Amino acid sequence: MDNLDWNQLKAFLETAETGSLSAAARKLGLTQPTLSRQVAAIEQRMGVTLFERVGKSMALTPTGLDLLEHARAMGAAAEALVLAATGRSQAVGGVVSVSATDVVAAILLPPLVRQLREQEPGIAIEVISSNALSDLLRREADIAIRHVKPEQPELIARLIREAAANFYASEDWVKAHGHPRSAEEATHLPFVGSDRSGQFLGYLRQHGLPLSEANFSCYAEHSVANWALVRQGMGIGAMMDEIARDTPGIVRVLDDVPPVRFPIWLVTHRELRTSRRIRVVFEALAQGLA
Repeated sequence: MDNLDWNQLKAFLETAETGSLSAAARKLGLTQPTLSRQVAAIEQRMGVTLFERVGKSMALTPTGLDLLEHARAMGAAAEALVLAATGRSQAVGGVVSVSATDVVAAILLPPLVRQLREQEPGIAIEVISSNALSDLLRREADIAIRHVKPEQPELIARLIREAAANFYASEDWVKAHGHPRSAEEATHLPFVGSDRSGQFLGYLRQHGLPLSEANFSCYAEHSVANWALVRQGMGIGAMMDEIARDTPGIVRVLDDVPPVRFPIWLVTHRELRTSRRIRVVFEALAQGLA
């Protein structure tokens, strides 16, 4: 059998991982017909059938399942090669991607990006706003700002500081409802919820607030939208103190309730840590977020 085409192997791997041609094509930046031809080509070259179409999904055949782990190992080796090459690049230039939660990406990162651009005009920052943990091992981002410590030994993490969030409401809301200070005073007041699954409600109850679903006037999963609803007087919401302090028309409430404390971690891959441009951005973010 001739040497495998790497593009065809990626087509097989991503189709197996995603379970559909359309999803794999989107991930690889290809059209679906192009990806389908690549999958057919690798099946023809290997002389086996890798997938069976089940509705709109692509299910691996027993042969495909047997070959999947080998393909994953080849993909991991290729990613490690890219990481090693990136880590040895000493040029202070290029693009560095930074992932963070939506509120950090929208409010805390922009002034740091501007300052970094002034200091290092050769570096362009790509800001990735996501409340999911970016997979640094698969190069979804070069650097991640996280609120949990990573467990993978291949990652380097630095604890920047412990942040605090308290409860806030708009000035208009306080004029209409008064200034509640204790948890008991919040029992019949409106709050802005972050989900309808009960997870946020459960967290607030664990934090000492005797609330129910009836307390939520509205919901917004993403923090930027949630904070906008708080600013519009829809109810009480939680926010990082440094963001709340810079937001006009906002008042801290429930002053007697302890703050919510959480860590800020800066994370990167150990190979990328040796890249000069990654190191420059990492240190600038560490200083700015501290």
